[in-house]
Amino acid sequence: MSLDYITSILMPMLEGAQMTVLLFVIAIVLSIPLGFLLTLAVKSSFKPVSYFAQGYIYIMRGTPLLLQLLFICFGLPMLPVIGEYLVFDRFVAACLGFVLNYAAYFAEIFRGGLLAIDKGQYEASQVLGLNKWQTTTRIILPQMFRVALPAVANESVTLVKDTALLYAVAVPELLHFAQTAVNRDFTIVPFFVAGVIYLIMTVVLTLIFKGIEKRFRFE
Repeated sequence: MSLDYITSILMPMLEGAQMTVLLFVIAIVLSIPLGFLLTLAVKSSFKPVSYFAQGYIYIMRGTPLLLQLLFICFGLPMLPVIGEYLVFDRFVAACLGFVLNYAAYFAEIFRGGLLAIDKGQYEASQVLGLNKWQTTTRIILPQMFRVALPAVANESVTLVKDTALLYAVAVPELLHFAQTAVNRDFTIVPFFVAGVIYLIMTVVLTLIFKGIEKRFRFE
């Protein structure tokens, strides 16, 4: 295929990539704090809260993200009585599904980060006269995030690729425009172009996280 053809399909695909990036940003910004709150809920001494958080994590990690997206987009409106109030815009529904799903994964990542911290850190903080809040914010959380950062980076790269699931709920993103071009022009070139765009996004994200990891390593 000529360069002119690639240029002609590139613009609409880049428009779709904007939707991909927007979903990624929303999902990351909301799911990481929610995941941390879930981690705290799991460790709560109030058992009902802890059991609820654990159950939520098991359900969200144990069922496919695609199924969750389909349920939120098409299943919630079918619920009796309350279904009519649960009709969301497709993109909003997709954002909700991604946030709820990835929060469960980030919760497990943060829990692993907390488990990696030696108990001696808590004892040393008590010796230094730090209260529980100071111990948590100054000693525990910085170490937890440093330990969890590589796993967070890996999950974030996975999130970029999972945004292709928007195609299944009829949200016009990158893969949607690629598939449209393939069906229209009977060529697989748009798939290769889409692959390159996804690859560029993941490479940029990987470099950003490597820079963050390097900064934490030397602090």
